[in-house]
Amino acid sequence: MMKTTRRRFLATTGTLAAGGTLPAAVERAAVGSERGKPASDAEARQAKLEEILRQPVLKRELFQNPIVIESVELLRWENNFLCRVRSKDGAEGWSVAHPGMRTLYPIFLHLLQPFFVGKDARDLDLILERVHVYGFNFRYQGIALGIPLATIEFAVLDLLGRIAGRSMGQLIGEIHHPEVAVYLATEWREVPLEETFDLIRRTVEAHDARALKIKVGYLMFMTTDLHAKGPIGKTERLIPKLREHFGSDMALYADANGYYDVEGAIRVGRLLEQNKYAYFEEPVMFDDFESIKKVADALSIPIANGEQDQGFGHFRWLIANDGIEIVQPDSYYFGGMIRSVKVGRMAAAFGKSIVPHMSGGGLGFLYNIHLVSALPNAGAHHEFKGLNTPVRFECRTSPLKVVNGKLKVPTGPGSGIDLDPDFVREHQPVKT
Repeated sequence: MMKTTRRRFLATTGTLAAGGTLPAAVERAAVGSERGKPASDAEARQAKLEEILRQPVLKRELFQNPIVIESVELLRWENNFLCRVRSKDGAEGWSVAHPGMRTLYPIFLHLLQPFFVGKDARDLDLILERVHVYGFNFRYQGIALGIPLATIEFAVLDLLGRIAGRSMGQLIGEIHHPEVAVYLATEWREVPLEETFDLIRRTVEAHDARALKIKVGYLMFMTTDLHAKGPIGKTERLIPKLREHFGSDMALYADANGYYDVEGAIRVGRLLEQNKYAYFEEPVMFDDFESIKKVADALSIPIANGEQDQGFGHFRWLIANDGIEIVQPDSYYFGGMIRSVKVGRMAAAFGKSIVPHMSGGGLGFLYNIHLVSALPNAGAHHEFKGLNTPVRFECRTSPLKVVNGKLKVPTGPGSGIDLDPDFVREHQPVKT
């Protein structure tokens, strides 16, 4: 007999994790057109997910007349990048790029910039589809395409939001979360246990945090020592120590960044279960789908995955085959908010949650909370890496500070912020 787990129970309920409703066409897909087939049929589930992906996200009905993109510019000051989009009728939209743009700007300039010029911004869904399906994804797949594409998408959404007088979240859905509860994302895998514990404790105190994500295993890709094994036994001692210190009221999450094999992930996963951690992120390599499912089937703790995924097919397979409970697209890496919303809709169709990954730098936290605000099945807490940014701006509708464990989502048009003109003037156009 197959083991019944909390993960499996959640996956078969077919309800939204956090309430709310889906667009009508998506709701029909979630119910399914092939009612005679069992819910466990992965092929039938994938067909439902394909239907969801075909549904548009941007509220095109808010704009009666064409909004033709006249120019797309990339501006640079040291390692900071801004994107400015202008329409033919004089409207402007701005975004702040991910720091990774310093290596990826040629893709922005040679491929995406000319592709967007002359397009109707109201066709943003179709533009993104063409870029990924018929355009440049064959040769520049993944983060290399995602970061430049998201940078332009954010600027276009800012432009459209300012025209319509709507926030980014209101352009891509209904506002389900005017405030977003955050978790602190911590690192320090390569330092001894007591030092790590003290760093985590002080960080939590400094940010009024009610939720925390820790790293487990050893961070292989950030050390120059090819033979290093990390502090032996540290993970096994840190997991219960944090639960004992913070008590039952603190939500705790764990992220392995793909460190373990299946056997190791199951062993650590059971320790997380014993200490009531809420989910286990990337227990094995993110693209090893069979191993992800083996770990999920063996554990009751929900499995999260997706920050490094770049294709809908990966999420579709893992959702259809019940390999994950929480999808985690990164709005920068995945190519923007619209594509991330579609992943959230797929998850919602089978009672799963979305907790978008937030890559650091720029204004990642701002775009992330706008995205989360429009996700009915968003998880309980969302990634936060602090507000330290060189970007100077003003926000009239939110302090953008963590208060009682939450960030208030700006309600102004577009991104809800205005960049400091002096800061903008420090930037110069990037040339090919």
